[in-house]
Amino acid sequence: MTTLLYDGSFDGLLTTVFEVFEYRYQDVEMVSKDKFVHENMFAEIHEVITQHEKAERVLNKLEKNIGKAGIHQLLKVFLSEDTELEKLILSAIQQSIQHPDENILQNYADEDILKISKICKSVDRERHRMTAFVRFEKMQDGVFFAKIDPDFNVIPLIRKHFNDRYQDQKWMIYDLRRNYGILYNLENCDFFYPEEKLNLNQYQEKFHDEEQNYQKLWQRYFVKTNIVERKNMKLHVQHVPKRYWKYLTEKN
Repeated sequence: MTTLLYDGSFDGLLTTVFEVFEYRYQDVEMVSKDKFVHENMFAEIHEVITQHEKAERVLNKLEKNIGKAGIHQLLKVFLSEDTELEKLILSAIQQSIQHPDENILQNYADEDILKISKICKSVDRERHRMTAFVRFEKMQDGVFFAKIDPDFNVIPLIRKHFNDRYQDQKWMIYDLRRNYGILYNLENCDFFYPEEKLNLNQYQEKFHDEEQNYQKLWQRYFVKTNIVERKNMKLHVQHVPKRYWKYLTEKN
């Protein structure tokens, strides 16, 4: 078996796929360097250097065979951080090359394609919930800040939504689990990667003076509009799962 190590990026993964075909590897596994554990002493290690040209060639081939929508599905699999994401993406690309005239991503009789479909639905559901449950808090510098902790790496998928919706104020969305986020400065919406993780103990000390009042008003509104006689906790949890409550202002 040949183990191909890549840098963990999507371009790196596509470069790795290109080299699987380039060097005609048969029995392979593709592993991100930060997750690699050398257990098989007989495995041949091949370290992949990310090359935009190779990744672009794979993308062009995929766009021709499965379209941009198909590429977007494979991106969701990559962002799902599933333990088998490399295997699934390689399988889909191999099938798209073997059957260029077929929409292989609709062949649910294939085990890998079926799993890709299920992963995409889960990622889409998490993306939708992030657009619904994000709560911004005004900081001392006037920037509106939101912290999230999604099951999947959905920040690249929600970037456009927030960029289109909130263009009149500066804001940041930060992923606590993955230690990166997106920042909008009234002109550009870019990714940012802080050197240190957010210190939640010091977080509230940086609130704007108005923020506590806004939060109390929102919490009071939430309580006053609630009709006790119509309380249905089972339905409520179904629509707003408890794992999101810790970041909702109205739940504090």
